[in-house]
Amino acid sequence: MTAKELRETQAAWDEVAAGFDEYATPLTISFAEMALDGVDLGPGVRFLDVAAGSGALSIPAARLGAEVMATDVSPTMVELLAARARNEDLADLEARVMDGHALEFEDDTFDVSASQNGVSLFPDMQRGLREMVRVTKAGGKVLILAFGPPTEAEFLAFFTGAMQAAVPGFDGLPMDPRPYPSRWRIPRSCAHSSPTLD
Repeated sequence: MTAKELRETQAAWDEVAAGFDEYATPLTISFAEMALDGVDLGPGVRFLDVAAGSGALSIPAARLGAEVMATDVSPTMVELLAARARNEDLADLEARVMDGHALEFEDDTFDVSASQNGVSLFPDMQRGLREMVRVTKAGGKVLILAFGPPTEAEFLAFFTGAMQAAVPGFDGLPMDPRPYPSRWRIPRSCAHSSPTLD
């Protein structure tokens, strides 16, 4: 991502951050809690959340006792995430502004690297996934939570219907190429292997 693209991306996410924090984060925390049931988190486990938004995945991971490093490209999202962590007295959660395409960590730093509806929206998903794998210890886990096929996502059908009612000529989401979150498939276990894109 060029410096200009990075600034534009930060500005776009900063603009929607307050609404995202108020509406999306509380809803998606419950999804994160369910996903984290399958991950052995606790004291001493180093957990990375890439494109963390305002903490839907980071907060539940920290509640389970993990040492959480949350990163997001948006300074406003990071401020909101840090405020959530302070409000819950989650001392083992640190949040930093960072581009997920170029993580500022050494190789083999984290036990678990994760992203919830984050890396799946990156302009270069392969690069983002490679970075997550790079910073994860051998034998560690990479956890990706992403939307499934758009045709099966109820909220997208609702959104599309509302847009069609409000915007004459709106035909819905483009299906060729398919939207970002459904463009890729990833092996069940991908630590130190290459994710596969459709």
